[in-house]
Amino acid sequence: MKNKIKELISELGMTQKDLAEKTGMTEAGISRALGGSASRKTIERIASVLNVDPEALIDDDNMPYAKYGSEKSPLKIGNVEVPCYVLSTGERVLSGRGISRALGSTSSSGDWLQRFSANTNLAPFFEADDRSIAERVATPIVFRRNNAGGSQSNTYGYEATLLIDICSAILDANRANLFNDVAIVASADSIIRAVAKVGIIALIDEATGYNKEKNRAKDELQQFLNTFLSAEASRWVKVFDDSFFEDLYKMHNWSWTKTSKRPGIVGKWINDIVYERIGPMVLAELQERNPTDEKGTRKYRHHQYLSGDIGIPALKNHLISLHTLAVASGYNWLLFKRFVDTVHPRQEQQMYLFENYEDFDY
Repeated sequence: MKNKIKELISELGMTQKDLAEKTGMTEAGISRALGGSASRKTIERIASVLNVDPEALIDDDNMPYAKYGSEKSPLKIGNVEVPCYVLSTGERVLSGRGISRALGSTSSSGDWLQRFSANTNLAPFFEADDRSIAERVATPIVFRRNNAGGSQSNTYGYEATLLIDICSAILDANRANLFNDVAIVASADSIIRAVAKVGIIALIDEATGYNKEKNRAKDELQQFLNTFLSAEASRWVKVFDDSFFEDLYKMHNWSWTKTSKRPGIVGKWINDIVYERIGPMVLAELQERNPTDEKGTRKYRHHQYLSGDIGIPALKNHLISLHTLAVASGYNWLLFKRFVDTVHPRQEQQMYLFENYEDFDY
């Protein structure tokens, strides 16, 4: 991570060689740390020697931030979701926990990847080359996530290609009969094959010009979202009539008291039968524009981001249709859901890197 170690040792009249000797690190390691490749553990190690608070060595002003991506828009690899981001520096990164899950780890520990990279049987494959896998795992990229506050705003990630390099090393070690964890080897093999398939598809798309057609479709989707949604939240006005909530309560045999305090499940139902149905990527975009804070609450209601000329009228028409389906179902929730699925099928809320990934043989 970006740091102020160089400035501090200069003030103390200390050289890189002096710092290396005091910390027990190599001069090359110190040089990389000063260049911004220091891990949290390295920062703490150096801070201890310099007798300063580790936070004083972290350069937050120059810390990269996630320009694109969030936990709600993960990279999907088979049944595993890996949070991915494009940073302000242009780097593509994956979260450390996401990489661990992709490799088959079920551990809740945040340092599983570091411990795994220390496996002695993998050492010949993880420690080769100047920028070895082991070194890259030991020096994660620290960045700020969008709309994240408190102690969780800083995230530890790794350049996206590290996952592929780890998988390749695991398979090489397996072929050499040095690593035989069946589950992890199978995960590595699946990832390599999936990425290879995506790679050949991307090359064909580029050669045939189909990638331009896909980009056109994405542009059209963005144009739709720009007309359907507003960049800023509007003043709150009542859009969901009491009759909408009365229908929901009636279908669940709940007593309706016109209260504004409703169970959390009601919000999930609204996402399901309303925002996932009124347009492609609408819910995903609303969650981006109207994120939750550290307490899990949102500053605005989602409908405040719908445009007055297109989004709000579409929502009102959708709510009228839902009331009609509720009446037609005899206020039977299961039958109502079948009607909704038929009349208003869910719209896509995720842009996939792996097109047709469900067809891949994992």
